[in-house]
Amino acid sequence: MAIIGFIGLGNMGLPMARRLKDAGHEVRCFDTSAAAAGRAEQAGLPTRSSPAAAVDGANVVITMLPSGPLVLDVLVAGDLPFRDGALVIDCSTIDVASCAAFHEALGKRGLATLDAPVSGGVGGAAAGTLTFMVGGMEAAFDRAQDLLQAMGKTIVHAGAAGAGQAAKICNNMLAGISMLAVSEALALARRLGLDSHKFFEIASQSSGQCWALTSYAPEPGLVPSAPSNRDYEGGFASELMLKDLRLAQQAAITGQSPTPLGAAAAAMYAVHCANGRGRLDFSSIILLLDPSRSRAETKETPCASPPAS
Repeated sequence: MAIIGFIGLGNMGLPMARRLKDAGHEVRCFDTSAAAAGRAEQAGLPTRSSPAAAVDGANVVITMLPSGPLVLDVLVAGDLPFRDGALVIDCSTIDVASCAAFHEALGKRGLATLDAPVSGGVGGAAAGTLTFMVGGMEAAFDRAQDLLQAMGKTIVHAGAAGAGQAAKICNNMLAGISMLAVSEALALARRLGLDSHKFFEIASQSSGQCWALTSYAPEPGLVPSAPSNRDYEGGFASELMLKDLRLAQQAAITGQSPTPLGAAAAAMYAVHCANGRGRLDFSSIILLLDPSRSRAETKETPCASPPAS
């Protein structure tokens, strides 16, 4: 059993901390939000008054925070009372430079570090089916295996320090571009008079098949579990997709790697969020591409059966 200091109890952090508690670990939590701390207490997770109090005596520290500067502010500038040889796992999705600074600063203190961003959304966090993309030394990864398996289904050691963040931003850039492509195709099909269910049946079994279509369709009525059937509530917020697309652009500029489609996706999601839809699931980008479509339609369209395998 590990003693875990868990910092960051947002939509992802709280269910992840609960999974660790359910696996038998002692979890001590902290969040700056009183409401988040209250939800943790209701879930049976003891909270502490500060990051230092959560970390004190813990042999593992896990963070799930909104940005790179905040990760550095808490873990590096905060001068926390880390236990000697503690394992520090940052599960936030942050910029590559902040990730490198995290590893370097804590490594100098003799701590084992991993960057381990996740994919799978709030539902995956609650169900313990997240995918972890992990960067760091092999020895640290081996120490973290049981902990990560308590929170996720797929655990991949992507490589050295920073490799987890690199994998995450590349994956989410691909997801954002794919969702735009699917949304464009569905919007065009609609304008051409095609029945959406018929087009879905064809595309999902043809060369247009992709995860954004067959698992997360942005048009309601096509994939029963997709957020489009819940008025785009829940899921992965458009503002978070925009954040990740911008992180990918930062990395692309630094690495001198052309990503024209990634840049276009970032621009489109910026407009979408500026229109007040940042909290909606990122599949709601179809509303920007097809203004005639109403969110109210999502409550009126029956779901089709999943495509035949």
